Amino acid sequence: HYTTTNVPISNFQKSLLAVSSAFTAFFDPSRGGRQILRERPIINSKTIDIPYLRTLPERTFGKEYANFLDGEMVTPDTREKVKYIEDEELAYVMQRYRECHDFFHALTKLPVSVEGELALKWFEFAQTKLPMALISSVVGPLRLSSKERTRLFEKYVPWAIQCGLQSKLLMNVYFEECWNKDITEMRKELGIYLVE
Repeated sequence: HYTTTNVPISNFQKSLLAVSSAFTAFFDPSRGGRQILRERPIINSKTIDIPYLRTLPERTFGKEYANFLDGEMVTPDTREKVKYIEDEELAYVMQRYRECHDFFHALTKLPVSVEGELALKWFEFAQTKLPMALISSVVGPLRLSSKERTRLFEKYVPWAIQCGLQSKLLMNVYFEECWNKDITEMRKELGIYLVE
């Protein structure tokens, strides 16, 4: 069961978080969104049977996700708990947003590199309009070389904005029910296309 860790915050921080409180509205009346809010699944190596996902056929979402985790040598246990949000439902939504990050990687095939992470942040901003995604998108490129920055803004950012805006809201996807789905069909259903 999901629990929050409440930490007292300043009025400025509360104001900033208020901007993102509309985030819960992203869970539209679709079956998946309502079910996620009702059941509040959490994503970690105790709730997801990663060894099982490795046995799934190639081209399934579950296999792609397991391949992503193994290839990048990461686990679903690396996401920090949400601390500064007192509203329990909003805190859960923000935690879910963090925990779904690797699902987004598997769907978009963006690597875990500075460019890949920034492209995904631009994609997430196009989908959610969350200030924190925008801040990462704007500040992050300062870490890139001139050549990498040019590639980011000429190749990845246009893709991220267009794909993020035209695709279905990924926060409403109950990913844990999609393990056996063909990843190509899943991308098509969601309106996700890969960067060239």
